[in-house]
Amino acid sequence: MTLTTAKWTLAEYHQLVETGMLDNKRVELLEGIIVEMPPEGMPHAVYCTESVQYLSILLANRAKVREGNPITLPNDSEPEPDIAIVRTPNRQYLTHHPYPADIFWLIEYANTTLRKDITEKKRVYAEAGIEEYWVVNLQTPELILFRDLASDTYQSERRLATGNISPLSFPDIQIDVTKLFTV
Repeated sequence: MTLTTAKWTLAEYHQLVETGMLDNKRVELLEGIIVEMPPEGMPHAVYCTESVQYLSILLANRAKVREGNPITLPNDSEPEPDIAIVRTPNRQYLTHHPYPADIFWLIEYANTTLRKDITEKKRVYAEAGIEEYWVVNLQTPELILFRDLASDTYQSERRLATGNISPLSFPDIQIDVTKLFTV
């Protein structure tokens, strides 16, 4: 017997959400598949929250820093990245989640999900046209930067444990890499 996975469209997924069938479930839609998300560990939650505050101060009114909220991608995906840095004003997201054109860059915190974040999610984000994607590897700790988007693939991968980095969208801002995984 061959098993076939039933794929969901964004519209069907939104209908499920509206009915409440997914309430109390930590899930996201990746390429038409509803994927269960593992619970967040304590370091993950603390570092992510601290980073949201840090980035919000650095970016001030230039961008909105959203924590753990959905984004809508054209490849039947609605992931919930740990951090999404998006265009303002925030009120525009009352009628839709941020689309790729609204997104400056995304950050995922990874411990048990590292493999998924640097393979599947990296591919989904690249195919959607997200210019810059960061993974904070809590196992090492280090920041893994994916950039130079071409042909739906990130052409460069850089790993940093210290130093400063400037996001592509805000080259005048210096982010201290260690502040992403220290308190």
